[in-house]
Amino acid sequence: MRNLSGKRIIIAGGASGIGAATAERLGAEGAAVVIGDINIDAAQATAKRVADAGGTALAVEFDLADEQSARDLVATAVEQFGGVDGLYNVGADVSADVLGRDGDLLTMDPAVWRRTLEVNLLGYAFTARAVLPLLIGQGGGTIVNTSSAAAHVGDHERAAYQSSKAGINALTRHIANRWGKQGIRCNCVSPGIVLTESAKTMALSDEALAFAQMTIPSPRFGKPEDLAGVVAFLLSDDAEWINGQVWSINGGALLRE
Repeated sequence: MRNLSGKRIIIAGGASGIGAATAERLGAEGAAVVIGDINIDAAQATAKRVADAGGTALAVEFDLADEQSARDLVATAVEQFGGVDGLYNVGADVSADVLGRDGDLLTMDPAVWRRTLEVNLLGYAFTARAVLPLLIGQGGGTIVNTSSAAAHVGDHERAAYQSSKAGINALTRHIANRWGKQGIRCNCVSPGIVLTESAKTMALSDEALAFAQMTIPSPRFGKPEDLAGVVAFLLSDDAEWINGQVWSINGGALLRE
C-alpha cells in the first residue's frame, strides 16, 4: 500500500484479535507500530511476532478508560519513534462482567452502561484528543475507529454495547468534519461476526452461529486478518480521499449504503 512504510501508528487495543492482526499487517507493510493494551503480556507477545517477521513494534501498558494513560501512550510513541502518523482505536470491554451482563433496557445495570461507555466510547475520545494536536500541528494524520454491526441493527440484548458503538460512528464523523480541512482523516470499520478469541467466549452458541451463517452471503465468518487489511488501507495514503466514513465489513450480512 502506498506510503505505509515508515509511518508511525498507535494501536489502542492491539494485544489480541483484530488489533493484533492489524499490528502484524502494518509491521509487514513497513510501519512502526506502538501496541497499547491493558494486557501487557499479550501486547508484548504481539510486538514480538511483528519483530520476528522483520517489523518494528513496541508494546506499552495502556488503559483505554484513563485519559492520562492515553496521553502517556502518545508521548511514548513520540519519544520512541519521533512522532505519530496514525491511530487505530480497536479496544473495548468485552469481559463477562461487563458485556456478559449487558441486557435489554428494562434489565439494564447502570454500572454496566457506565463502564461500557467509559471504555468503548469515552476511551476513543481520550486517545483521539491526545493525538489530534500532534497530527494537526504536523499538517495531517489519520485516525481509524472500530464500531460494530450492532450499531446499525437493533439487538435484543447488549443495549449499552450497541449504543457505545453508535456513538463511535458519530465521533468519527465529528472528527472528520471538524478537522478535515487541517489534513485529518477519520474513518471507521464496522465488523460483523469476526471469530476472534474473545468472540468465541462471548456466549455465542452453536445454534446462534449456525443461524447467523445462514443470514450472510459469505461462506464463512470474518477473520481478524479481514479487518486488518481494510484498516491498513484506510491508514495508508491510498485512502487519502476517504474521510468520515463507516465501512461495514461483515461478509454481506448487512447490505446498506
